[in-house]
Amino acid sequence: MKIIQSLRIYFERHGFAVCTRLAEYMGMKAKSVRLFFIYASFTTLVGGFVIYLTLAFWLKLKDMIYSKRSSVFDL
Repeated sequence: MKIIQSLRIYFERHGFAVCTRLAEYMGMKAKSVRLFFIYASFTTLVGGFVIYLTLAFWLKLKDMIYSKRSSVFDL
């Protein structure tokens, strides 16, 4: 149990203070850096979903337009 506690303390000291350290380095408020990371994560998530839907629609439209027919009588 002591190992888990020491691991938690280590990660709290070195891993969870990324925004604070970055804000101190850049001379900004930590709140602004955190908001930037939150907005960036939502933007990339939504942007990827929009690109996926656009490509799916485009491929479906291409298949509907350029369907190959085996003969003249297949309409």
